[in-house]
Amino acid sequence: MARDRAGTRDVEATSTLLSGVGARVRAARLGLGWSQKELAARAGVSVRYLVQVEQGTANLTLERVADLAGALSLSLASVVAGLGAISDPVDQVADAVRQRPQAEQRALALDVARGQRRKVALVGLRGAGKSTVGGRLARRLRCRFVEVDREVERRLGMSLAEVFAFHGVEGYRAASRAALEAVLSEPGDAVIETGGSLVADEASYGMLLDHAHVVWLQASPEEHLRRVREQGDLRPMRARSDPLGELRGLLDSRSAAYARAHQKLDTEALGEAGVTLAVARALGR
Repeated sequence: MARDRAGTRDVEATSTLLSGVGARVRAARLGLGWSQKELAARAGVSVRYLVQVEQGTANLTLERVADLAGALSLSLASVVAGLGAISDPVDQVADAVRQRPQAEQRALALDVARGQRRKVALVGLRGAGKSTVGGRLARRLRCRFVEVDREVERRLGMSLAEVFAFHGVEGYRAASRAALEAVLSEPGDAVIETGGSLVADEASYGMLLDHAHVVWLQASPEEHLRRVREQGDLRPMRARSDPLGELRGLLDSRSAAYARAHQKLDTEALGEAGVTLAVARALGR
């Protein structure tokens, strides 16, 4: 009888764990506005498997839960902790970390220690509202606001124009990557404004997607150009016969990269306050 009761408790604990993980995955997915198809693609699992996860009927492995957690910008511990697993979830996390390459161990350990990704990165073309939204979001989250381009200037001791003149595009990208890596490795929260071309550098963008909650701030080409003009920046119009057409082409060429962001927000439709609130809610903050 005692063995039967123990077996029943194990079954109940497993059911609680599966249901709990499913509920947390579903809630996080809906919070980001993603379909099951989109999350499945980002996590590298089938849609059928994800449906089973959210229903609490999947044959879960720690590796698959880690894949789903990473795609949702959550730590593995935050998905499984406190759900009554048969064995200690913390021990499971530790075992999973030890089995991975050293580079992945450092990244996983960082995520577990934080409980969730604590950095927010804003991507988009110039005029998307990254500076304005970034400052506002940093105040709401009570953290610092970091502009990667300003960090590049500080590190190299020259203006951005001089960086391009003396070091070229590749030199700028290398300096931007180094500045970004330094910011991401620092403890604590931060809102990061990236340069519009960062998504064209796969090494930098991949690092950003792995270690921050990335938000694509969207606007129409017309709105982008209007905002840049209002800021007094004449570079997009100088010696250009069709600046709007060029801007449309640039947006088209980068849209696929921008679309890899964890969250996409229309700054025209939502406004600064609406975008700030949407990001804070996605972070559970």
